[in-house]
Amino acid sequence: MTFTRISLFSLFFSSFFFLSSTLSSHLYPASATTSEKDGKTRSLYSEILRDEAVARLNNLGKVSDADGYLERTFMSPASVRAGFLIREWMEDAGLRTWVDSMGNLHGRVEGMNASAQALLIGSHLDTVVDAGMFDGSLGIISAISALKVLKSIGKLGELKRPVEVIAFSDEEGVRFQSTFLGSAAVAGILPVTALKISDKSGVTVQDALKGNSVEITEDSLLGLKYDPASIWGYFELHIEQGPVLEWVGFPLAVVKGIAGQTRMKVTVRGSQGHAGTVPMSMCRDPMAAAAELIVLLESLCKHPRDFLSSGGNCNEQTLESLSTSLVCTVGEISTWPSASNVIPGQVTFTVDLRAIDDVGREAVVYELSNQMYKICDRRSVSCIIERKHDANAVICDQELSSRLKSAAYSAVNKMVGQIHEEVPVLMSGAGHDAMAISHLTKVGMLFVRCRGGISHSPEEHVLEDDVWAAGLAVLAFLESHM
Repeated sequence: MTFTRISLFSLFFSSFFFLSSTLSSHLYPASATTSEKDGKTRSLYSEILRDEAVARLNNLGKVSDADGYLERTFMSPASVRAGFLIREWMEDAGLRTWVDSMGNLHGRVEGMNASAQALLIGSHLDTVVDAGMFDGSLGIISAISALKVLKSIGKLGELKRPVEVIAFSDEEGVRFQSTFLGSAAVAGILPVTALKISDKSGVTVQDALKGNSVEITEDSLLGLKYDPASIWGYFELHIEQGPVLEWVGFPLAVVKGIAGQTRMKVTVRGSQGHAGTVPMSMCRDPMAAAAELIVLLESLCKHPRDFLSSGGNCNEQTLESLSTSLVCTVGEISTWPSASNVIPGQVTFTVDLRAIDDVGREAVVYELSNQMYKICDRRSVSCIIERKHDANAVICDQELSSRLKSAAYSAVNKMVGQIHEEVPVLMSGAGHDAMAISHLTKVGMLFVRCRGGISHSPEEHVLEDDVWAAGLAVLAFLESHM
């Protein structure tokens, strides 16, 4: 059995590297002459869409609040400095710029008809701790670069509708443990109570804004919401944060939808005691109980049919969706008093649960909670389950996705000549600002290949030619609005 598993593992990765390198070399062939390459790169604006874009990404990657790694959180000094850079680049592309009262940076061109419905393009400028430099930033820079190309060839004013690029101030939620602060404000779904959320130092969202000369009140927060009638749609370009595009050897993909999310905090309380004097038969150990709860979570998420088939809560379509899209993670665990010779009195852990089917996700949460309570009762410990965050799945607009698919195909086709591969269509397990903006208007997304599928890490990497392909796709999409 061990031999079989190792053989299959080796076969998988041998096939992976062979297929990936074969398709990548097909898409970016090296056979063209130097003069042919130079001519093509000039005609496809590589100086702006690749060379300058990569340089700007590298510059942004150095703007950090920490020494030795990348970290930019909501309205931190580094985020403000990053905003200054991005604003300068927006104005270089011919955009009118401003910062709203939630710290979002906007750049807009009115086009031929300032009263027409506007196209919004956005992503976030904040990062996680010890981040990579492409998450969020690539979407902002690619949009600015594409608009700069239009300016450079004298066609920026030929857009038939206004185009607005938004660098959202907060998507990751690192500082205030509340995601989508920036985009939720624009979409009109951020509650006024969010202004009073505090960080670990006791600074509130409102304080953080005021400390950067951005005044916000409950009324002005409500005034940030865009009028849905004034918006045509929203487009976001983002790194995939997964390995599929590298596996299939294609630089871009259309996103079909974004998985819904539930985040929970589970607190297990037992009887704290001396590690050497309490008999095992009398031990009410919340650590052992938590371990069983976590293994339960893993089993349910790996084999949802085994838990949900008999209850009648899910039909076959939902069960099939869960079997392919459900993912669950325990990312944080803490104990009290956390001493090696003490039976813990309390254990707390987080649960992150995601699925594309909202009905199925609710069924999983319901079944998980019931099973957890039963285990805690059997072990004579108490269990408190708190739901900390819920976001419904988002299905991307078909018309918008079709246009983006054509733009992606056009971009790759221009770079390498006639291609026969279909542009991949993927689901997103990660959350994006498009989830919040979907409450305002129709949304669409493109994914860009990243090495190894690695993200939220300094190892995050996008090929320079993939940055170029991303910029060409945005440009092609914009040209469909001319």
